[in-house]
Amino acid sequence: MVDAYIGLGANLGDAAAALAQAAEDVARLPDTTVIARSSLYRTAPIITADGAQVQAPGDDYLNAVLKIQTGLPAPVLLQHLLQLELTAGRERPYLHAPRTLDLDLLIYGSGHIESPHLTVPHPRMWQRAFVLVPLAEIAPGLVSATQLVAVAGQRIERLDPLAG
Repeated sequence: MVDAYIGLGANLGDAAAALAQAAEDVARLPDTTVIARSSLYRTAPIITADGAQVQAPGDDYLNAVLKIQTGLPAPVLLQHLLQLELTAGRERPYLHAPRTLDLDLLIYGSGHIESPHLTVPHPRMWQRAFVLVPLAEIAPGLVSATQLVAVAGQRIERLDPLAG
């Protein structure tokens, strides 16, 4: 079994319900157990590229992070996550489009994976408060104070615990 972390996000429809359902769906994946769920966080829709941040189209996002233990290989886990997105109505009409559900494999054990379909750890997670703050909530040893200071200027508001 491998510890892995999944970022959840949504900004279309009932985002809180979508994230709660996604957490339940992840818990039902084969050979997978949800170990911890962060609180929900409201964040501005931003695009981070080359260190610069710009406002993205759409409403605020709700975000959370799950810690799981899984026996699934990373590429298989990713395929399950993509299928859950599709089931939730995820469409990709253009880059950075608003979404009903976004599931990102952030960390997979101590593995480093570089393939055309998967990069782990997630290549931009260290630039995003909507990943680092909920990750630090459930796995404080994975996020340094310096990393949190680096994203302190990004708007993020802690809400209720993720249902489920």
